[in-house]
Amino acid sequence: MYRFISIIIFSIAILFGQENRLFWDGREWNNIRKNSDYDDLLEYKIKSSYVNGVLDGRLYGYLKTWSKNATLANEAFGESVDYLSVREVIKNLNYFYGDPLNSYIPIPSAIIIANLYGQRVPINVIEKYIQDSRDWVNSLTLDLDTLDYSKLIEEKYFKNQKGN
Repeated sequence: MYRFISIIIFSIAILFGQENRLFWDGREWNNIRKNSDYDDLLEYKIKSSYVNGVLDGRLYGYLKTWSKNATLANEAFGESVDYLSVREVIKNLNYFYGDPLNSYIPIPSAIIIANLYGQRVPINVIEKYIQDSRDWVNSLTLDLDTLDYSKLIEEKYFKNQKGN
C-alpha cells in the first residue's frame, strides 16, 4: 500500500512539474488568453501590465547604469522600445508569437522586434535580430542543461568557507 501511494504521489509530481524557465516567452504570452478565460479586457490588462513592467524595468536599468557610466548605458540600452504605444506592442506581440518558431524568444526581445517593425527597419536587419535572439536562447539553454551543478555547489561551498 505504501508503495502504491508513493507511486501516485511521484506521478502527480511529474505531471505537474515545471521545466526550468529562463524568461517569460511566447508560450506564457499565448497562455494569458486562456488563463483569463478569453475575457478580452482582462487579457489586455494583464498584457499591458506586463509590457509596462518590462519598459519600467528597462528604464530603471538604464538610469542606474547611466548614473555610473553614461556611455555604457547608451550602448547597452541603445534599442528604441518606446516607438509604439502599449496597445500596438501587444498587437504586434500577439502576431509575432502566432508563429511557433518565435514562441521561445523572450518577451523583452520581442518588444524590441515589434518596435523595429514599427520603425520600418529593413527586414533583413530584423530577421538577423530574430535569428540572433533564437541562437542566444538556444545556447543559453544548452549551457544550463549541461551545467555541472555539483561543481557549482562545491565552488560556492569553498568560497563561503574562505569567508568564515
